[in-house]
Amino acid sequence: MGSDRMADPATLRRIMVDTQVRPSDVTRFPIISAMLETPREAYVPAGAEAIAYAEEAIPLGNGRELLEPRTLAKVIDALAISPDEEVLVVGAALGYTTALLSRLAASVVAVEEDAALYAETEANLAAQEVLNAAVIEGPLAGGAPKAAPFDAIFVDGGVETVPEALTSQLKDGGRIAVIVQDVAGRDMGEMRIGRRIGDRISWRMEFNAGAAPLPGFAAPKAFAL
Repeated sequence: MGSDRMADPATLRRIMVDTQVRPSDVTRFPIISAMLETPREAYVPAGAEAIAYAEEAIPLGNGRELLEPRTLAKVIDALAISPDEEVLVVGAALGYTTALLSRLAASVVAVEEDAALYAETEANLAAQEVLNAAVIEGPLAGGAPKAAPFDAIFVDGGVETVPEALTSQLKDGGRIAVIVQDVAGRDMGEMRIGRRIGDRISWRMEFNAGAAPLPGFAAPKAFAL
């Protein structure tokens, strides 16, 4: 996959699913189908198509990245999205996660604050005729309050803290998926699912994972003398 010529994308998608996704205990048919049918190479930076299906995160610039397929599939699996649900993606990241979730949910809204990523995401989703997803430009940590409430929220990157302004956009019983960074390093952290129960969020740890930090989710710095 590191050569200049790219193998048949459908073949690479099947290899990705068979060697990265299924061995991670992600076996639900809708997720497998979405990953087999969504062209990951259409949602990476120009020139990166040859590594679209590699077992690694893909840099998008400005510290942002596209999660590696294994972690992305496991997060989607943990969210357990139903076909009648409305989903928010925080961090559009060229549209791949949004495109995947559009095959699993009734509708998807993605928010992106980076102007270049926002424009490319819109263009990518339009080019792939993803009709049940919309992209809005705005601060990631602010979510999409005008489109809320949501059944599920996918925070597509690493966070130190999750603002109430975002979790308040969940329906009662809704879920939010986040990768909480360990302060010791970018590769250490936990993927957690939070479920809204009335006015509070109940969290559970799902698996260990790391991700590049998203802007706007840093924990407040403690005052020091």
